[in-house]
Amino acid sequence: MSDEPGVNGCYAIKAIYSVALLIFSVIIVMALIFDEQTKLSRDVHPALAFVLIWVALLWLCLVEGGQASMVGLPPIDRELYRESHPVTFRICEHGHKGDNLDRYLLGRQFMVLAIVFVINQSGAPVKDASVLGLPDVLANAFLKSGLAMILMTCMIGQLNTQVNASHCMLDFLNDYGNWFTVKVAMAIEASGLLHASYLIQMIVAALAGKTIESNEEPRSGFMNLLFWVRVLYSCAILIFAFFATIAALFDGKTTMWEGVPEVVALILFFLLMAVVGMLEGMQIAFFAVAKMTDEERKSSKWASMTCDVLFHGEGHNLPGFMVGRQLCVVSCFFVIARVTSMDIEEGESNVLGVSNGAQEFFNTGLLGALITTIVASIAWQLVASAFPLAFLSTPITYVLLRLCLLLEATGICTGAWVIAAIHRKAAGFQRDEVYVGTAEERAAMQHGDTPIHKSEVGHLAGGAFPAGHDLPYSEHSGPTPTQRRVRIMENIDILKEQIKAATSEDETAVFEAALRKETRALQQVNHELRVESSKDVDTENEDV
Repeated sequence: MSDEPGVNGCYAIKAIYSVALLIFSVIIVMALIFDEQTKLSRDVHPALAFVLIWVALLWLCLVEGGQASMVGLPPIDRELYRESHPVTFRICEHGHKGDNLDRYLLGRQFMVLAIVFVINQSGAPVKDASVLGLPDVLANAFLKSGLAMILMTCMIGQLNTQVNASHCMLDFLNDYGNWFTVKVAMAIEASGLLHASYLIQMIVAALAGKTIESNEEPRSGFMNLLFWVRVLYSCAILIFAFFATIAALFDGKTTMWEGVPEVVALILFFLLMAVVGMLEGMQIAFFAVAKMTDEERKSSKWASMTCDVLFHGEGHNLPGFMVGRQLCVVSCFFVIARVTSMDIEEGESNVLGVSNGAQEFFNTGLLGALITTIVASIAWQLVASAFPLAFLSTPITYVLLRLCLLLEATGICTGAWVIAAIHRKAAGFQRDEVYVGTAEERAAMQHGDTPIHKSEVGHLAGGAFPAGHDLPYSEHSGPTPTQRRVRIMENIDILKEQIKAATSEDETAVFEAALRKETRALQQVNHELRVESSKDVDTENEDV
C-alpha cells in the first residue's frame, strides 16, 4: 500500500480512473434494469429492481461499516462515550453484553450474503443481455464477467464505509440505521438458521484441544435443549439446501452461464467456496500471527514466506491484502450466486417436485446464501481462529496473498476512498481519539482498554477490519507529526507521574505498558519527522 490518499500523483491517477469505471458500471447496470434485462426487472418490474438494488447497497454499507465498529469498540470503556454518542452506547451496551458480539457476527455474515444475492437478482444481466450498443469486448468485460456489479458492490457498498468506520467507529455507529441492522443480525442468529456453525465451532475447539471462552454462565437444562434443537434443524436445512442446489445444477435449472456443463458448474461451485473459505480464514489468521514472535511465524517455509510479504516494510501489505481480498470475495460471491440461484423456464418441472411457492423461494438464491455463509465462510474462520499458523503453512495462502496485493495495486477500487472522503465530510465524522483519546490516554485516565476475550479460538471477531490497523485514510484534517509529537510527550509525562503514584503492581504494570506504547509511537513520529526533513532538504537542493 504505497499510494495512500494525499501522498502522490499516483493516487490521483488511480482515483480518477477508478471513479470513471464506477460511474460507467452504475450507468450500464441501471440501463440493464430499465431495459428489463435483469432477472427481477424482467420477472416483476424495473422500478422494484431499481429500488431494491440501491436499498441493498446502502444497507450493505451499514452492515460492513457496522462490523468494523462493533469489533473495534469492545475494549473501550463505554462510559467514555455514553453522553457524546448515545445511540452507539445503546448499541454496544446490548451488542457487547455476554456473547452477543459473536451472535451479531454470525447473523451479520448471513446478511452480507443475502444482500449480495439480492443485488445479483436485481442487477445481474440475463442471458444474451446487451445494453447501450456496447461492443462485444466491453459487454463481455463488464456484463458477462460481472465486473460492473463487483465494482458497484465493493466501492459503494463495502470499502468506503469500512475505511471510515475503522477510524471513526463512534460517529459511524451513532445512528438508528445501525441499531436496526444489529437487531436484524441478532434476530437471524436467534432463529437458529445458522446454529450448525456452533457444532463446527465445538468440533474445531476439540481438535485444537482448547476451550471456547464465554462471557456467560452455562446454559440451563431447557436453554440447552432449545440450543441443540436449533443445531439439529439448522443441520437439516443445510443438508437439504445442498441437496436441492446440486439437483438444480445437474438439471440445468440455475442461472449459470449458458454452455457451461453441469459437472463443471458443480466443480466451480465447490472450488469457489474453497477460495472464499481460504480468504475468510486468512483474514483471521493474519491478525492472529501479527501478535506472534518472528520465531513462531517462521515455523514452516510457507508461513515464513507469507509473513515476510505480509509484514514487509511498514506493514502496509496487511491493509493492502484486505482491499484485494474484498474484491476476490465479492467476485466469488457473485459467481456462486449465479451457480446456485435457480431459474425455472416456463413449462419445466420444479426442483425436487416442490410446490410453486417453495420454488419461488428457492429462486431467491437464499439456499445458496445459507450454504456459502456456513460452509464457505464461518467454518473456515473458526478453523483459522484455532490453527492460524497451520492456515498460513500452505502455498495456496501465499498465492492468494500475492493475488490480493496485485489486485489492490491496480487501484481499481481507489474510488472507494473518494466516496469515503465525501461521506466523511458530509457526515462530519471525527476520529475516535477526538472523543475518547488514545489507548495510552485512556489508560492514564484510569479507563484502560480491556479485551473482550483472552483467546480468539472459536470466535469470529478476527473477521472484521478493526480500528488500529490503518486502511488508507486521508490525513489532511488530522494533526501534523509535530502536533502528534507534542501530544505524545505530554502523555509520557503523565504516565511517568502515574507510575510513581501507583499503589499496586497491577496499576504499575498497566501504566508501564501504556508508556511502552507511547514510546514506540514517539519513535514512529520522530521517524516521520526525519523523513519530512530529508524531503525538505532534497527539495531545497533541487531549487539550488
